Amino acid sequence: MVLLRLERVAPLPAEQAWLRLTDWSRHADVVPLTRVTVLTPPPTAVGTVFVARSGVGPLAFDDTMEVVAWRPPTLCRLAKRGRVVTGWAEIEVHPHGAERSHVVWREELSVSLLPGLFDRPLGWVARRMFGRAVDGLLRSGPDAQHR
Repeated sequence: MVLLRLERVAPLPAEQAWLRLTDWSRHADVVPLTRVTVLTPPPTAVGTVFVARSGVGPLAFDDTMEVVAWRPPTLCRLAKRGRVVTGWAEIEVHPHGAERSHVVWREELSVSLLPGLFDRPLGWVARRMFGRAVDGLLRSGPDAQHR
């Protein structure tokens, strides 16, 4: 099991940062080799389910997530319910001055096919991957309109 915590101060108002981080389909734009499919109709709420399919061919796997706490624009908690990846993720967004926001992304993940001795390398990879994803979401594209 890997536990990670990322913090960022974004040059965006908190509401705008929240919209970017919780637009699930946009995650595919910043995570290589990943497609995201939202299985429930908008808007996002407790019970929303989406799947991030990562990898190529036989090396691909599904990371199924369900929103279990939804308090916009401050807190979202996801339960990871896949066969390969389990755990949870939590996104917090708080104002940081008038035009900036403080983002905290926490994640606990386990990969069922990896023994515990791979936790440290998995942690390094996950920290880098999630850090790049958060940075990309906070810096890219137009804001979500459906929230």
